Amino acid sequence: MNLLLCSTAFAALCSTLSAQVLQPAPPAAAKLPSTIFEWEKMKATATTNGVRRDLFDAPTTTLDKIHCHITTLNPGQNSGDPRRHLQEEVIIIKEGTIEATVDGRTQTAGPGSVIFFAANAVTRLRNAGTGPATYTVIYYYTPLTPKG
Repeated sequence: MNLLLCSTAFAALCSTLSAQVLQPAPPAAAKLPSTIFEWEKMKATATTNGVRRDLFDAPTTTLDKIHCHITTLNPGQNSGDPRRHLQEEVIIIKEGTIEATVDGRTQTAGPGSVIFFAANAVTRLRNAGTGPATYTVIYYYTPLTPKG
């Protein structure tokens, strides 16, 4: 009886293991290759508060994911309601005056300024000037980035 029970358990285990081995692994996302993104060739998409240009959103050799987009905010417009970002972000201001709020503190920055938002910061950007404000947003995910 014990031999029959052991044989049945062994057969069930082998069947389960072989089914797991035969299942194809999900395809790995393509790694972002070295690329040049030319301003004149970027697709500009109108938004309710300005314009957005999406450049990339993909894994790299060393990052789980890197994302980049360029936003142009119309005068007085903001990037949306303040929200918590799990990832770290770097923002580079190209033109205009940006009012950056992070964790309730507000500071103004102009062209050439760089803003760093740490993981879990609550952030919002607003165009505090009279003309368009354009900035590049780069954020990235590593194995250490909080997952939710």
